[in-house]
Amino acid sequence: MTRIALAQIRPKKGDYPENLRRLGSVLVRIAALDPVPELVVTPETFTSGYFVEGGVRDVAVSAGTLYADLAAQHDASGCPPLDVAVGFYEEWRNRFYNSALYATLGGPAAGVRHVHRKVFLPTYGVFDEERFVERGHDVQAFDTGWGGRAAFAICEDAWHSIVPTLTALDGAQLLIVPSASPARGPSPSRDCDDRPARPINVERWERIIRDVAEEHGIYVALVQLIGFEGGKAFAGGSALASPHGEIVVEAPLFEETLLVANLRERDVTRARADQPLLADLESAWPSLLRRAQELARPGMPGDGRAERGGPDYDLGESRAAAGEVEAHTARVVTATLPSDPLAMDCELVHRWLVEFLRDEVVARRGFAKGLVGLSGGVDSSLTAYLAVEALGRENVLGVRLPYRTSSTESAEHAALVAESLGIDCLTVDISEAVDAYLVGEPDADPTRRGNVMARQRMIVLFDLSAKLGALPLGTGNKSERLLGYFTWHADDSPPVNPLGDLFKVQVWALARHVGVPREIVDKPATADLIIGQTDERDLGISYPKADRILAWLLRGLTPAEVAARGFQPDEVGVVRQRLESTHWKRRLPTVAMISQTAIGEYYLRPVDY
Repeated sequence: MTRIALAQIRPKKGDYPENLRRLGSVLVRIAALDPVPELVVTPETFTSGYFVEGGVRDVAVSAGTLYADLAAQHDASGCPPLDVAVGFYEEWRNRFYNSALYATLGGPAAGVRHVHRKVFLPTYGVFDEERFVERGHDVQAFDTGWGGRAAFAICEDAWHSIVPTLTALDGAQLLIVPSASPARGPSPSRDCDDRPARPINVERWERIIRDVAEEHGIYVALVQLIGFEGGKAFAGGSALASPHGEIVVEAPLFEETLLVANLRERDVTRARADQPLLADLESAWPSLLRRAQELARPGMPGDGRAERGGPDYDLGESRAAAGEVEAHTARVVTATLPSDPLAMDCELVHRWLVEFLRDEVVARRGFAKGLVGLSGGVDSSLTAYLAVEALGRENVLGVRLPYRTSSTESAEHAALVAESLGIDCLTVDISEAVDAYLVGEPDADPTRRGNVMARQRMIVLFDLSAKLGALPLGTGNKSERLLGYFTWHADDSPPVNPLGDLFKVQVWALARHVGVPREIVDKPATADLIIGQTDERDLGISYPKADRILAWLLRGLTPAEVAARGFQPDEVGVVRQRLESTHWKRRLPTVAMISQTAIGEYYLRPVDY
């Protein structure tokens, strides 16, 4: 029997020495266990954090350097000899890789046993790995210090079934899966499952490791990164799957955890006897391998181009034929779409955003306090409620920023939120500052005047930030951002925003869930820049309609397909026109590129690096 420890740890972004010290602290904890585990596993890119982009060259080390540093931490920990599996960015033969090192620390067998370099590099969505690291080209099992054989599959490697299969054929009894998988979802509530809702990718990972373990009769150890990087959440959910496809242990979400479990070699034997799929594969493998080699060679049987006898490019199609293809594709795509694109589990999102604020404000940016501009609306109220949970009521300051024409109801509702939460609330009247400028602009229309008010409010918030050492927190929602319904360099200025990926309808739902006063949640949404103004009157469409149209458009449906889901074509047109005409408001200023070190194009560092 072998004891394994899964170290679900939060690394400090870009700080290799600090992360080695954190692993040393884990080894101290390991040394106090009885019995002491024979293997400790960390997540993918544990030594630096995952999204370091161009910073890879700053944090990458050789396997030899990492081993020496691990050995030093082990010596200082008082831990007996044991094996470690550590994810890191590697510099090898003048190239950079996303790698995992397996080594034995202490004792006569001390040394590096294996280095796996990630084969499948995700370069889509939020991922851009192939821009910064090279692809590995080998998958193999190796002997360990505890007597068994193990193998690595780093994150997406495990999503490709060929990788676990190759490791099992090579004799692996344990597949180690270090991962840095950003949370995606959240999934809606599930009536059929007693467990709390989890991000979609966490559920997907559980299915993957259970299936891999059961098919190959091996243990699968998934170790996830946790924390937030540039707003992207690493939720955790590390787990160990048994050779029979059962989850042995599972880590909680958003928490640093040390999971300890036992690996029993006889379980591998029994699983493979009960379901000899691996033995069947070994018998068929030679012929399957020949077929795989044929498929990999262009022009050979099985290659689509050879069978069709046509060129390896697309031919033009008639308009009618293209329409038929488009209609057929639409039926396939929509069949996989959810019935409600705005459905979410409020409890999961609630915790997600509280953890985000706690991590982003305190851990990453070093602030103890937060500022919230309280307008009396649902967005700023919800941000305040989340901030109090994340930072404590004594560390959240509400700021009312009325103009002389502002609604008295808005001021009253802002005061109601501050009173309900027990936070201090400061009132700064911006009337004189705004009028001092506008007195010289008598022809300024309501839009210009509103923009001046919005920007003046940000001047006050950022000045208070400098005075009080408190970070301004954003309150803009996804609907406003996508529709361009905000003042550029004003509403969007705060550096941390918990609501920016929630549609307005979702903000309302979450506000009800956390207990924002009903009179605030139920009143019409307004920017309160012009007397009698409401968002929906300005936009020409209600939020429930606009949000669903936006959600479908963002999922790739055409305007005609969106309209077919119950909307008028002119409604879809209004939303689409605003979406397509306001991309500039969601980007940093456009800079003329002259050099090969242009910031944000060639010189790439994440915001939290």
